[in-house]
Amino acid sequence: MSKICEKVTVPARYFGGESNLPQQKENVDVRFCMCVSDTYEVGMSNLGVRILYFLINNIDGVVCERCFAPWFDYATWLQEHKQKLCSLESQTPLSDFDFVGFSMQYELCYSNFFQMLELAQIPVWQKDRTEDHPFVVAGGPCAVNLEPMADFFDFIFVGDGETPWPKIIKDWQKMKSTTTKKDFLRYVDKTYSCIYVPSLHPVQYQSGKVKNPFDFTITKNTEKDLDSLFAPTTQLVPTIEIVHDRAVVELARGCANGCRFCQAGFIYRPVRERSRQQVVEICQQLLRNTGYQEVSLNSLSAGDYSELLELVQDLKPVCQQFNARLGLPSLRVDSFKGDFVSENRKSSLTFAPEAGTQRLRDVINKNVTKDDVLSACEQAFMQGYSSVKLYFMIGLPTETMDDVAGIADLAFEIKNLYHKLTKKVLRISVSVATFIPKPFTPFQWEQFANKLDVEEKQTYLKTRLRKGQIGFSYTDYETSLLEAILARGGRNLAPALYQAYKNGACFDAWTECFKWQCYQDAFVQHGIDVDAIVSSKQEDEILPWDMIDIGVSKQYLLLEKRRAQQAVATPSCTQKCNGCGLKKQGFCLQSEGNRKL
Repeated sequence: MSKICEKVTVPARYFGGESNLPQQKENVDVRFCMCVSDTYEVGMSNLGVRILYFLINNIDGVVCERCFAPWFDYATWLQEHKQKLCSLESQTPLSDFDFVGFSMQYELCYSNFFQMLELAQIPVWQKDRTEDHPFVVAGGPCAVNLEPMADFFDFIFVGDGETPWPKIIKDWQKMKSTTTKKDFLRYVDKTYSCIYVPSLHPVQYQSGKVKNPFDFTITKNTEKDLDSLFAPTTQLVPTIEIVHDRAVVELARGCANGCRFCQAGFIYRPVRERSRQQVVEICQQLLRNTGYQEVSLNSLSAGDYSELLELVQDLKPVCQQFNARLGLPSLRVDSFKGDFVSENRKSSLTFAPEAGTQRLRDVINKNVTKDDVLSACEQAFMQGYSSVKLYFMIGLPTETMDDVAGIADLAFEIKNLYHKLTKKVLRISVSVATFIPKPFTPFQWEQFANKLDVEEKQTYLKTRLRKGQIGFSYTDYETSLLEAILARGGRNLAPALYQAYKNGACFDAWTECFKWQCYQDAFVQHGIDVDAIVSSKQEDEILPWDMIDIGVSKQYLLLEKRRAQQAVATPSCTQKCNGCGLKKQGFCLQSEGNRKL
């Protein structure tokens, strides 16, 4: 190990040793390796990975270990010394596990998947694996359209994993001595509606489009009651700093607001809240068991939690007991209250108006007004905040230059508001992302903006904001374009994606590592029409992800698309049932009368 440490910048990424590791088991029937195709610091911050890690380790005769994408230095060392990529806990080669499970969190991590399998000496293509190789499986947010990567996985899990995953693993535990892996794939395909086995469901393409309607459906698994689910009361404490280096408690799943650009808001429906009492109990145990001095409440929109004010009051003595701070991320502008953050650390405050004018905010169903933004900022400034980050998008459907100018206008109004309240200097920055029309949103039929249009808007904002000494950052166009291709593409992309990796693509989400030319060359070599993937879609067109049922009907998404075209907003699910389709499955805030379904 000492020789490795001399060659590798952060050895702690690869050898474990964290606090609160599960106890070793003497008799192990099934070995599961939980993988994240990004660095240790990023992967260790994921709450879903933390939950499944401890959940699987609680199964008798089963052990779950971890592996993260090695940085270039360690990857090179493994190749030069002809060593296999191993797990952190026991340094077991990934090829020796029963399951190698990837949590696919975002599209730009796909190239790292290829790197990890090759370093593990596991065949990349599913068709090339034999009975001697592990099942290579996937889950996570990208599972709702993993078609570009489908030919590389044995099966893909869609939805919440707490209930099905232990059953699947126990099934293999019972069947492994008498069942071939091919037969087990047929078994899970028939038994679990949330499992997608691509090799059993071939897809034909013609002129880059899906040729025939799908004759099967994969149904997202939805856990109804968070209080009844496994929730770890401890977490691993790394020896190095990670991205979200704090105790984290899941407050709720889902979002009731229905922003039309937001894939997470649709694929994680319906809203399910964890009870206030359980949140307090988990916070208390996590702080006691980890020694962290900060606890964060995790959800898509923490400000929408029905008892947030009461919860904050309940957590004050808990935080005082452990000398800890309370973190409240993801507060919507219209749910922001000064009371929520009066005891919180006075770091930079982040708001996401998303669009610069009310008309465009109505188009995207961001039910926030300029007055909401200014009122929230005023409350924050009165509490002592002196730094504000604002997040917007450009390239949205129906967007005009007036909407883009509105971004700068709003930033200047906030700056002027601060100067009216205090003579101190406000640190204010604007971050602009390029909108990507993703699957399972009302905008899934829209086109991705062209390069000239996006760069014109970026240049306008850069010039105007920097004159006013307002910080400005934006996403590189080619990076957003690749994300759009991967998010909207089909199974016919697979050879080009693997080719791009062989051309040198890796760690695409890292700006300093991104190489668009690797993809350009691969797309040309394999005859991929990029424009066809990112262009607008016909409403009756068969989309690559149409076999997935997330519970929200396509008819509802089309209705929301029409409302967007008319700049008509749709109210939150907390106010009325909007008929998205989940009520038919027993999921509706209005029909249940509360948020515990």
